[in-house]
Amino acid sequence: MKILLLGEYSNVHWSLAQGLRSLGHDVTVASNGDFWKSYPCDISLARSGTGLLDTMQFGWKLCRTLPKLTGYDVVQLINPMFLELTADRIAPIYRYLRKRNGKMFLAAFGMDHYYLKGCLETDIFRYSELKVDGRFRDIEDNRAAVRDWLQGSKGPLNQMIAQDCDGIIAGLWEYYESYRQFLPQKTTYIPFPVKAELPAERFVEGIDDKIRIFIGIQKSRSEFKGTDRLVRILDRLEQEYTDRCQVVKVHNVPFAEYKKLMRSCDILIDQLYSPSPNMNSLLAMSQGLCVAGGGEPEPYQLLGEDKLHPVINLPCDEEQIYRTFREIILSPQELQQRKEDSMKFVRKHHDPTEIARKYLDYWNQSSVM
Repeated sequence: MKILLLGEYSNVHWSLAQGLRSLGHDVTVASNGDFWKSYPCDISLARSGTGLLDTMQFGWKLCRTLPKLTGYDVVQLINPMFLELTADRIAPIYRYLRKRNGKMFLAAFGMDHYYLKGCLETDIFRYSELKVDGRFRDIEDNRAAVRDWLQGSKGPLNQMIAQDCDGIIAGLWEYYESYRQFLPQKTTYIPFPVKAELPAERFVEGIDDKIRIFIGIQKSRSEFKGTDRLVRILDRLEQEYTDRCQVVKVHNVPFAEYKKLMRSCDILIDQLYSPSPNMNSLLAMSQGLCVAGGGEPEPYQLLGEDKLHPVINLPCDEEQIYRTFREIILSPQELQQRKEDSMKFVRKHHDPTEIARKYLDYWNQSSVM
């Protein structure tokens, strides 16, 4: 099968491509590398800037590239905004691709119209990036999301693609539940593909004198992800328990450097408001780190997993978070088991080849509309 994966979030499409290629399929990943993260791709769709000259150069690049994005049996879009263009310019490109390829699928992997509606217009989530304790989190990122996806042109684009495409694949429980409220007949859930880079027989390294805690900081999204609150708590812990823990902070570095820095740590701190372990969490787990972040029961239930629950689930209350980490620092015995269970969890539920088979099954059973 000839497959085009268009766009990138957190290395999902490149990881999926590895699984598909291992099964003998011809796969092309075309993306902008997810901006500064610089994930690998086969065809670069990155633009150098937003100025007039940059826009003209990117338009010329697209004109030369679009013919290469035709003739595929399957095309999967990472998001309705799969190119660095405005929604009104993406719409005709979607129609161009729709006419010149086989089946088209939409990935539900991040912020979009239906996830926003799921967070704000239903009560399926106890909390989210958009709402905590039943109240809208009135921060600029959330106000911008409402303007773009509910009031602006991104919403109609999302609705058009969702109605027209052959199927929608959600990678996390929260995205699946959001789409299922509105388009249940064409929405499915398939876990993210993550390669377990450590050999199965490798014993997870024991805890040294100091527990090393890793946190990646995207400056532009710190408040949205709750990183600002988590950093305050970690700073407090590091000051109070200098001899027991060390906090490693990483700001906006390329993927290769990020992985190298992460590997030396014991715990990765991820998003505060996400109920599920996302790609960043799963990557850390695949390398033998324990993750503190989204570990609510519903994502485990969706996977049918009733034994391996390795993620330290973080509450939204700062004092509770502080007490959770203090307990780990003072009594780290459980941490070793969580590190081992993390690798087992990723191998069991996220192996790229097995995930690729799930995608192929879904793509094959979905009929062209």
